This record gives sequence, structure tokens and C-alpha cells, in this order.
Amino acid sequence: MMSDGEIGLLLCGDVMLGRGVDQVLPHPGDPWLHEHRRNIKDARVFVDLAVQKHGALPRHRDAGYVWGEALTAFDAFGADLRLINLETAVTARGEPWPGKAIHYRMNPRNTDVLTRAGIDFCALANNHVLDWGHEGLEDTLVALDGAGIRHAGAGHNRRQAMTPAILEVPGRGCVIVLSLATPSSGVPEGWAAGPETPGVNRVGLNAEWVDTIRASLPEAKRPGDIVVVSIHWGDNFGYAGAEAQAAFAHRLIDEAGVDLIHGHSSHHVKGIEVYNGRPILYGCGDFITDYEGIPKRPERAHFASALGMAVHARLACDSGRLRALQILPTCLRRLQVCRAGAEDAARLSAILNAQGEKLGTRILQRDGLLTLQWEDG
Repeated sequence: MMSDGEIGLLLCGDVMLGRGVDQVLPHPGDPWLHEHRRNIKDARVFVDLAVQKHGALPRHRDAGYVWGEALTAFDAFGADLRLINLETAVTARGEPWPGKAIHYRMNPRNTDVLTRAGIDFCALANNHVLDWGHEGLEDTLVALDGAGIRHAGAGHNRRQAMTPAILEVPGRGCVIVLSLATPSSGVPEGWAAGPETPGVNRVGLNAEWVDTIRASLPEAKRPGDIVVVSIHWGDNFGYAGAEAQAAFAHRLIDEAGVDLIHGHSSHHVKGIEVYNGRPILYGCGDFITDYEGIPKRPERAHFASALGMAVHARLACDSGRLRALQILPTCLRRLQVCRAGAEDAARLSAILNAQGEKLGTRILQRDGLLTLQWEDG
């Protein structure tokens, strides 16, 4: 149970609502694809692949369908705020970004898929938000604003892209959320927001950017406010750059006053560290995608990329220090989030424990949830 002296944050990794997922929502957009990586030109193919693997979808599906059992679990956590990485453009316009292998977009008429899940904040600094150009980005911002969902990490210029969202938790303080993306996550150089040009908050993992991030925090930040950095970093399927990521995260905590690092991009779950009382989620994995029926490469089997997680972190209002952290293990069936079964939950726990050995954390499994233990101090 949450105490009055805590703020609870629910965090998910990549929520990719475009392509095949958009096709199973109540208002599917144009299914035509412009993909170079696979010889697939129709997004409904990804739906067919999921059906072949796990069976037919129900005929009647509302905006909450893709969240499945996560909706009940979210409510049970009782978090104050729900934060995701929205890895898709929300648009029916624009042209696919030239030379990019994959382009995601969701019909703006499906924006209620986010409100149905009670999403409070979307990180936009990632490698898909500009898949449909500046028009697509503009539509994404308009759709989120119209739905009353806060966002950060992309905007009409550099100042807007760097500006954090400030979310109030009545009676307990504010949560200040910045959204960043690194070149290693596949964000094209031309996507970086300029002084007068739209784009994303594209950063490097160096001391200069720590100074810039610290300067971008509001002057009105009060003692007790929680600062979250949601960061899209690193290659897909691997742990390359882990030392640089850890060093950057530690500096953000030590020098910029960040209380939680929400990492994503890798398409598989990575380890969790608690550094000076602050949680670092190095990789939250995929939460909603249309990858379900795509054959997995044998050399990637150990990543268990089909498993995702929703993290509930409880932070002390007065200090920002982590009080407790629980994880809901998830998987996808028929393009819908399901609670992972005991075997899958044990596998996810084993992955997090293997990573946690060098990070000073351990996972305990109980009643379908995973609980984090860490070395205090």
C-alpha cells in the first residue's frame, strides 16, 4: 500500500501502437507499408501472423483491447502517474521518412487507446516519432494535447523538445519528466530539434549533456519534487555501451538531481540498479508491439524479447529515494497484453537476477509479481 509520504510511478517500456496494432484498434488507418527490411507491404500481415500463432482475435474490440490484463493490474498498483515511451507517430498524414527501414503510425482517431489506460505522460524522444516527417510529429503533438496527455522529448524547436513536463500529484509535490534519445537508439541525426526546426531531444552520453540537462530543469523546482529522465538509448538486442550508460545515469543522479532513470530501446528487458537510493531501469523492454508472430532468430532467444514488464516504483516525497519497486511480468497473446505465466515470470526473474548480480539487486517472485531487493546505500 502507498503511504502519504510516497509518490508512485508506473512505468512501461516501448508502446508501439502503429502498424499491426493500429489495425486491431477500433479505427484502423491506412495499412500500406513502406518497409525496406521485410518484403511486407500490408500491416495486416502482422495481425495474421499473430493469429496463426495464438488464435483468432475477438470480433468486437474496444480501445482498451490491446492493454488486456494490464488494465486491472495498473489499477491494483494504485500508482499516482502512468508513464510510457510512445514509440509511434499519431497521424494519418505525412510522407515516410526517406531511407528509414520501418515507419510506425497510429490513426489519430485511436488516441483513446491511451486515455483508456489512464496514461498520464508519453516520452516522445525515440526513433519512430518522426517516421512520418514534421507533419506526422505535429499531428502527434496535437493528438496528445487534445487528449490531455502530457509529453516531452519532441517539439517545434529545440527549446520545446528539451522542456520537461511537470505533473502535479496533489498534496505531495510534482514529478518533472524529461525525455531524451541517443544516436545509438537509431535516432537519425536529422531528427535533432534545431533552434527553429522541429525534432526530438537528441543527446550524447557525456558531461556536456549532463550540464545541459541540469540547466533545462525548471528554476521553480522545489525540494521534494521528483525528477524522472526517460531515455531511449542503446542498440537493439544487446548490452553494448552498458558502462557508458551507467556512468551517464550516475552523473544525472549526482549532478542533475535526477531521482529515476526510465530506460528503453533495446526490445528486451535489462537489469535494474539502485544508485544512491535512486532506481535506474536500464531497459524496460517491449510492452505493446506487433512482433508476436514474427519468427524469432535463434541467436536472440536468450534475450526473451517476448517478455515485457510494467514497473511500479514508490519514491519518498521528501527525498526522492526508492521505497519499494514491484514488477508485473507480461507477454502478448493475440496482440493483447497478458500477465506472464509462472514459467515466463521465472524466466524474466532469472534474466533480471543475472543482470542484477553486478548491479547489487535481486528479484523475488511471489503471487505473480516480482519484487526488487537492493543493497542499501
